[in-house]
Amino acid sequence: MIVLIGIAIIALLALIVVATSFRTRDTHTAIGQLSGETVKRDRSRVAAGVNAEAEADAEQETGSAVEAAARADRSGELVSAGATPPVVYVPPDPETLGVSRRQFLNRGIVAMFGLGLASFGAAALAQLWPRPTEGFGARINIGKIPDIKDSITAGGGFFYFPAGRMWLTDYPANALAKAQSTYSFYPQVAPGLENGVVALFQTCPHLGCRVPDCQTSQWFECPCHGSQYNQVGEKKGGPAPRGMDRFPMQVTAGGDLVVDTGNVIQGPPIGVNTTGQEAEGPNCLGAGGGH
Repeated sequence: MIVLIGIAIIALLALIVVATSFRTRDTHTAIGQLSGETVKRDRSRVAAGVNAEAEADAEQETGSAVEAAARADRSGELVSAGATPPVVYVPPDPETLGVSRRQFLNRGIVAMFGLGLASFGAAALAQLWPRPTEGFGARINIGKIPDIKDSITAGGGFFYFPAGRMWLTDYPANALAKAQSTYSFYPQVAPGLENGVVALFQTCPHLGCRVPDCQTSQWFECPCHGSQYNQVGEKKGGPAPRGMDRFPMQVTAGGDLVVDTGNVIQGPPIGVNTTGQEAEGPNCLGAGGGH
């Protein structure tokens, strides 16, 4: 029993010490906080009818101004000359508080939807935009099939048509069956192939260089990076990702070849060789596929 009483007394004393230490720390760090004794004394003076001058002296001695002045003397900080009116509270703009995850997702969805509509609108306008009536991008009448073949023969197997940025070469009749089973785009080029002519875009599908012909090998050989193609534009070597691109062809009732240069068809994939043509002489870029 005595032990329990002793423990209780020790705990009580410890509680008193802790409370005293917190109170002391609060009075040292706070400005304008009055002790209970001071408040009681001020109230008693007011209740007893102390005159105005004594009341002012008491306020000066016990008020927050005295404590603030004392702390200012010790720390060298300035004392405010007087209280300022409170600032009117203005709630912050919700936009400045950050965007929630839901808001971010909603805005992202709306933005992507708007981008999709804009792309669709641009594509629709592009379809409605009038096509060129002459030059590259238009349907070009190259001329009569016999005249085109004569030009190919005169050019040593290659006929360059600058207005359409194209090469025209012979397509052998014995390769038509293989082309029909191999080319996915065959219906678009069939009228020209069946009349022995193919129209190839001049640009190398690797990096866009203009591909010249090579008279000795009877191939197209790109001087930029060494891509090589046979006479009908099928890839034979080099870094190109496919054969030379080509244009749709039509033959009119009068025997004219019309090439649609506004519609470029991707060339045949690597490995396609409908004609079986190999180099017929030395390569202009060296043997075996360039670099």
